[in-house]
Amino acid sequence: MPLSEQEQRMLDEMERNLLRTDADVVSATPTGAPLNYRNLVLGAVFVIVGLGAMVAGVAMFQSLGSSQFIGIIVGLVGFGLMFFGVVYAVRPSKKTEIPSHLEDSFASSASAPRGSTQRTTNKQSGFMDRINDRWDRRQNPED
Repeated sequence: MPLSEQEQRMLDEMERNLLRTDADVVSATPTGAPLNYRNLVLGAVFVIVGLGAMVAGVAMFQSLGSSQFIGIIVGLVGFGLMFFGVVYAVRPSKKTEIPSHLEDSFASSASAPRGSTQRTTNKQSGFMDRINDRWDRRQNPED
């Protein structure tokens, strides 16, 4: 069943708004640098160790009686470790490494004009790359 003229106009307007909003979101990303999985794992370890230290500090605070100051110090150190772990986990990597199988295609696509991107069907390409390629093909069917 074909769309009526009003439905077609609404659909076209929604598509224009989506494309404009999508461009705004892409340009609003500060660095675009991906998170480093090594940093995520080490940050999670720091958070877990810090949580354990904080729980130990609370236990020491309740059980030591007159020297509760030690429990407070251990709890604060645990909180500091947890904070450091979160900051360490979410910081972007300093150097973005390009996998060796993508270096050639990256160099050639960087020098190519915008409309003539190479479409690779490499099985090692990521899920998001394939989705982006499909989106580009849908937006530019004449390519």
